[in-house]
Amino acid sequence: MAENENKDKGPVKPPEPNLKPKFNSNWIFAVLIVSFLAINLFYGGKATPKLQTRELKQMIANKEIERIVIVNKEYAEIYLRKEVVESEKYPDILKPNNGRMGFGVPKPHYTHNIGDLATFEAFLKDEQVSAGYGDKEMIYPETDTRHNYIGEILGWTLPFILLIFLWLFMMRRMAGGAGGGAGGIFSVGKSKAQIFDKESNVKINFNDVAGLEEAKTEVMEIVDFLKNPKKYTALGGKIPKGALLIGPPGTGKTLLAKAVAGEANVPFFSISGSDFVEMFVGVGASRVRDLFKQAKEKAPCIVFIDEIDAVGRARGKNVNFGSNDERENTLNQLLTEMDGFGTNMGVIILAATNRADILDRALLRAGRFDRQIHVELPELTEREAIFKVHLRPIKLEKGFDVTFLAKQTPGFSGADIANVCNEAALIAARKNKNIVERQDFLDAIDRIVGGLERKSKIISMGEKKTIAYHEAGHATVSWLLEHASPLVKVTIIPRGRALGAAWYLPEERQITTSEQLLDEMAYALGGRACELLMFGKISTGAVNDLEKVTKQAYAMVSYFGMSEKIGNISFYDSSGQSDYGFTKPYSEKTAELIDREVKQIIDESFERATSVLKSNVEGLTKLAELLLEKEVIFSEDLEKIFGRSKADLAREQREKAAGNKIQAAVENTGEVLSPEPAAPEAETPEAETPDPAAPDQPEEENTPSQ
Repeated sequence: MAENENKDKGPVKPPEPNLKPKFNSNWIFAVLIVSFLAINLFYGGKATPKLQTRELKQMIANKEIERIVIVNKEYAEIYLRKEVVESEKYPDILKPNNGRMGFGVPKPHYTHNIGDLATFEAFLKDEQVSAGYGDKEMIYPETDTRHNYIGEILGWTLPFILLIFLWLFMMRRMAGGAGGGAGGIFSVGKSKAQIFDKESNVKINFNDVAGLEEAKTEVMEIVDFLKNPKKYTALGGKIPKGALLIGPPGTGKTLLAKAVAGEANVPFFSISGSDFVEMFVGVGASRVRDLFKQAKEKAPCIVFIDEIDAVGRARGKNVNFGSNDERENTLNQLLTEMDGFGTNMGVIILAATNRADILDRALLRAGRFDRQIHVELPELTEREAIFKVHLRPIKLEKGFDVTFLAKQTPGFSGADIANVCNEAALIAARKNKNIVERQDFLDAIDRIVGGLERKSKIISMGEKKTIAYHEAGHATVSWLLEHASPLVKVTIIPRGRALGAAWYLPEERQITTSEQLLDEMAYALGGRACELLMFGKISTGAVNDLEKVTKQAYAMVSYFGMSEKIGNISFYDSSGQSDYGFTKPYSEKTAELIDREVKQIIDESFERATSVLKSNVEGLTKLAELLLEKEVIFSEDLEKIFGRSKADLAREQREKAAGNKIQAAVENTGEVLSPEPAAPEAETPEAETPDPAAPDQPEEENTPSQ
């Protein structure tokens, strides 16, 4: 890329070294540990053994005691005679080198719990008299009062010290290790943006972003703005101040921003919109100010705000239902900072959201976000490129067809495709394979779209028959209608919440005609119609079908203007910021008319499905019985029963008519004319093997009554 030529010429300011010494709280813990060890060294050592009353009597009788000291009227310290110690009669006593406390204080050989002082003194006197002690031999106990000053001090101060340390710890955690300043309570208003510069090892570049060619072009141009600003300013142009990435979830908005961080040789600030929101008043606005302060210091640079809708939601909504002052203050500060830059300050704002409809209008105006880059779901060629990126680390079978996978995943986002590749590898590993095969990817698509197979689910024979005829009704109607989506397979194996499903491969089209919508509604109602036709009763299994059909019918009438009685009127609000908060944008009379039109459309679609099934009862029965036998059938099975699908035949007729028109023009004029464009139709995938691909989504979740 052209950008890489100037990779080492970016005007990045080197970070200034911070020579100010910083206090490390770990030193406090080190001092406490050393103090504890010193105290233990001077006053600790081997513990003094305790003496039982029986042993004390024996020592008095043998005249082995030199003196007795009563400490704090609680216990007695027993000191033996020197010759007794040297005789090693008592091996458990301390040796001379261990029998000393710190600072030259002698340590007793034994201790004895005295209980009551008067009772102990009487006991000593009686035992000595019994042993025949003379007046000069009598041992009179000494008394001593000792204070453990260190223990008393620690007893008073240690709880406060622990509380202080706990408070400091909580304040530092509350600050969240915020960058841009020293840690502690005072950093709570600092920006939490992660900074990527030339020293940061960002491994993602534009080569890792497959598809999104238009979006990449826009973003690469922004990077070039920062690298070669004179190229654009020399002609009188101004560097754009911001670009907003808009698109559904999983389409690669954040990945595109990461690629910018990897490609651009300028500082890159990354922060989430929710990081501005805090429980403290004024913290959000403070973090915005700090973020832009850091950005101005490191200009030229890029600031990326992910999920900006968390802080950029439209102001003034629901003012009577509680206050959002803190979020609005944060948004106001963001608007001020974005509009406060000089012409060529070199700070560009990138933001990503999938809720552009709820953003504040002031945020979207020119001068703040000058460009809005739409990141849409990938097309066929883009999906193929995305598959190639995610298949790099996967061991594939020889001759693996990536194009086939791209055709089987219409409507999949980049994140969905990454999930498919990962699931396929896991499935292959679960089967103890050395390589990942095509069937593993098909199983992965089935699992992602429909859920995990539940073959252990207990279903009665009557319910199974109902499910089989329900799915056979879907398949029959769709096979015999001209504008239906190509059928891939039909199954009555429970997956996820569905007890059965008819799987289709939706066409990739940009517009949809009313005929196509009506055909989709007809085969969606084919399951309910088949139940009523074959069993004379209906079940709850069509709840998902009815939901889909109802929404589709209301959209036809209220949004698409496909009703003659309503006319070319649309009540759809694409901005999402209409003033109709709690009222409908039409009268009650119009609402009643809309309801009647929706019911008429659904009833007519149901009658069409019933008519198709009545005309093909024999084929319907064969299909249902085959489904009960095999549990899973494919498009070639329907072709054996009903012949070629009507959609295939109609497509061939259109192609033949276009070819005849061209031939006639060549014969008459001798010139080759380009054919007129046919209606937007996608090619029906050929069923090469009994393992066709799973569709983008199951047509319905059939849940018969439980």
